[in-house]
Amino acid sequence: MSQKGPLKGRAARLGRLMPSGPSTAARTPFVLLVVVLLGGGLISLLLLNSALNQGSFKLSELKRKTTELTDEEQALQRDVDDSSAPDALERRARELGMVPGGSPAFLDPDGKVRGVPSEAVSPKPSPRPAVTPDRTPPAPGGPSKAPDTPKPPVSKPPATPDTPKNTATAPTTSGR
Repeated sequence: MSQKGPLKGRAARLGRLMPSGPSTAARTPFVLLVVVLLGGGLISLLLLNSALNQGSFKLSELKRKTTELTDEEQALQRDVDDSSAPDALERRARELGMVPGGSPAFLDPDGKVRGVPSEAVSPKPSPRPAVTPDRTPPAPGGPSKAPDTPKPPVSKPPATPDTPKNTATAPTTSGR
């Protein structure tokens, strides 16, 4: 029961909206738009990939630099640890002419002297080892260390009559 004549009513109105002849729309602008969008997308992907590669190179360079600086920090920390070891401190103090302190005396808040102060005396020099561990190579032309000059002996100041005999010399420690 199909009709083969002119369309009536609603179908006629819809039929007038549809073109009846060959397609008049130009395909060239649409194809050009699609090509431009695809080309722009590919170029932006290429630029993004290049930026990521450049960041990757920079990251690997920074990691290498960090590794070098970490190694240098660890070497410097080992040097500090070696220099602050008790035997190294004692050796450098003796080279500077320092001697171990004598027995200390302390002052109470009321002014009394607690303990008997004694003068620090230089112990007998111990034989030096033939090879000393030194991190710096000697300067060309010989060592630059000044020759040791003898230290004048420390004399005690005379005790005055109103000063007790055990307070004639100053304490050898700061009391800290």
